[in-house]
Amino acid sequence: MAVLKVGSTGPDVTALQQALSKAGFNPGGSDGNFGPGTEGAVEAFQRSAGITPDGIVGPQTAAALGLGNPAAPQAALAVPAVTAAMVAKMFPVTPVRNIETNLPPVLDALVAFQLADKSMVLMALGTIRAETESFEPIAEGPSPFNTSPGGQPFDLYDNRSDLGNLGSPDGANFRGRGFVQLTGRANYRQHGEAIGLGDQLVSNPDLASDPQTAAKLLASFLKSREDRIRAALAQGDLATARKLVNGGSNGLDRFSQAFQTGQGVIPDEVAAAA
Repeated sequence: MAVLKVGSTGPDVTALQQALSKAGFNPGGSDGNFGPGTEGAVEAFQRSAGITPDGIVGPQTAAALGLGNPAAPQAALAVPAVTAAMVAKMFPVTPVRNIETNLPPVLDALVAFQLADKSMVLMALGTIRAETESFEPIAEGPSPFNTSPGGQPFDLYDNRSDLGNLGSPDGANFRGRGFVQLTGRANYRQHGEAIGLGDQLVSNPDLASDPQTAAKLLASFLKSREDRIRAALAQGDLATARKLVNGGSNGLDRFSQAFQTGQGVIPDEVAAAA
């Protein structure tokens, strides 16, 4: 299911409205039009479910509402030697269904960016474990790190020139999203262009929460730091490898645990499907 928000229309919105009503959050009808009533119901449901209440229905909210097609067949893996069962051992608290759904586009993207060797596969999966343990692309929520006391959400990002932001509302528009928590106008522009979206990602930042797009952005981001990441991994320096993505040590414990577990379960020789 595509990301749904105010302005979306069609049968997916109707299914969303019906699911909200069934869950006890009345959107004001099931007319297939995502308006203010549906947005309010989505936000209320998200608060109830412990999800960032942004009024946007991405993979996490859709899954919580029971939307999507759980009976859909699994896609063929671009790297057959890396299976969902193996990756599940690296994500011990993550629903296996999430891995089965989102691992294929991640591996596809790694192959496309020539990052499908064991070290970079582990780097990508460890990054996902650190950034979004649910193995779903997510959007960053307000926190003391990005929002001033009593201020508008993400206002501390608004004037971050190192992120390429130009003032309000850039902080909120270009907050962290996806598998790698891509942040800042400059990164959205650079990596949007790298994956063939041109300026579309800047004009519609919510695209970064789409699983296919999020997977490509993860691969593009790792590719842009590939040489330094490989050097750190060759030295067994997981802290530096993590810092090259995150800029600090946030999530280092999860990253390291996933990486080290993966060392034992992912084959030394991995190859893309012919």
